[in-house]
Amino acid sequence: MDEDPVIRPFMLTGGRTEPLHDGIRIETLLHAAPAALSAPLRFESRRIVELAQAPMSVADLSVALRAPLGVVRVIVADLITQGYLSVEDQPGELSTSLIERIRDRVRAL
Repeated sequence: MDEDPVIRPFMLTGGRTEPLHDGIRIETLLHAAPAALSAPLRFESRRIVELAQAPMSVADLSVALRAPLGVVRVIVADLITQGYLSVEDQPGELSTSLIERIRDRVRAL
């Protein structure tokens, strides 16, 4: 059987349920500097830095990692605090296409 091993979400976040960095929403766009690829990161943190070489939303990262949004928010907040990720400028209002894309990605979870 080729099933992924089950890793409990609290193992990925060190037991934390709230992100250290406030204001991270599912539509928040994140970007990792190319230099972050050489950082000593492991597992999901490494994958987030790889995926965020081009701006990517928290929701998109959650889908790509097949991990709960809350878990991704906690890991992303740690990466922002450590300086590996930065938050892209956010539009004042969300476009209809962005809202629909977010909805579709959340449904895919």
